[in-house]
Amino acid sequence: MLRARDAMDRAYAQPLDVPALARIAHVSEAHFTRTFRATFGETPHRYLQRRRVERAMSLLRETDRSVTDICFEVGFGSPGTFSRTFRDIVGRSPRTYRKEAAAADVPTCFTMAWMRPSA
Repeated sequence: MLRARDAMDRAYAQPLDVPALARIAHVSEAHFTRTFRATFGETPHRYLQRRRVERAMSLLRETDRSVTDICFEVGFGSPGTFSRTFRDIVGRSPRTYRKEAAAADVPTCFTMAWMRPSA
């Protein structure tokens, strides 16, 4: 399970699916999904989405690139899916998050700790 999670952490922007992750963990797909959820408290898909959103949060705070560019860079296939997932995990839209992060001029380490999306 740790190998698969590490692969997701390293290659979060790549298209990863359960069969590929199960091969990395050397287990069947069904067993991988059940065990991953029992071990880490969320499905592999949700974990990967959260990692992508965390990276997007960082890019939104630290760059002036467009939300669409950030969406594709972190591995989402469409801006609509990205915005919906971002809002679901963070609680606000990417644009609103960027505005609020710019208004709160505090060190990045504090921002990351305060704004980290929950599981």
